[in-house]
Amino acid sequence: MTIELRDVVREYRIGGQLVRALDRISLRLSGGQFVSIVGPSGAGKSTLLHLLGALDSPDTGSITFDGTEIGRLGDEQASEFRRHRVGFVFQFFNLLPTLSAWENVAVPRLLDGSRLQGAKRDAMGLLERVGLGDRIDHRPAELSGGQLQRVAIARALLMGPSLILADEPTGNLDSATGASILRLLSEVAHEGGRDRMVVMVTHDRDAAAATDREIGLQDGRVGSDRCDRNGRAAAAR
Repeated sequence: MTIELRDVVREYRIGGQLVRALDRISLRLSGGQFVSIVGPSGAGKSTLLHLLGALDSPDTGSITFDGTEIGRLGDEQASEFRRHRVGFVFQFFNLLPTLSAWENVAVPRLLDGSRLQGAKRDAMGLLERVGLGDRIDHRPAELSGGQLQRVAIARALLMGPSLILADEPTGNLDSATGASILRLLSEVAHEGGRDRMVVMVTHDRDAAAATDREIGLQDGRVGSDRCDRNGRAAAAR
């Protein structure tokens, strides 16, 4: 799968002032990669992540996902795209406290109209996949930070998305636990050939160094673009 951004501009009006969050960004991202987006606060990282997930639309420019323009989707089309093509992993996990681990993972499938039995089977299988087969009935309050993030990753994978977007997924974790989450995200990106991509926003340069490709943003523009030594990252800009 491939995502291509061409001359993407996104502006916001804050307190009467027009702020350009992204300034003519052009990038090409390819499946089978673990990509990090780094930069200081205000660099445009979160804005870029929102555009990739069709949570927002560019003012000008285009974003194509496997050849389909996603920057101009209507509300219903964008919702359908997010539900089936994108999985989200958040810094604060966003799990429902009254539900067990498997119930939290199953939520997207149940909201999509699937039967409970099938959704539970698939949720339990993914919890096994992320190393939590013995925690399927535990609620969030009974899990550690690393376990909570593994539940969130399992939930993100439930609908079989091509793109996983992770917003500071190690931000609330200690270094050892964060490293284990990075390894898991790397496995997710690389399994199944080039049909899936993980894009992670992070302030942590050590976390970014663990990825195949590190894109640095500064004032809404691409300031750097590093590939790993194995050359796994695709040609950029």
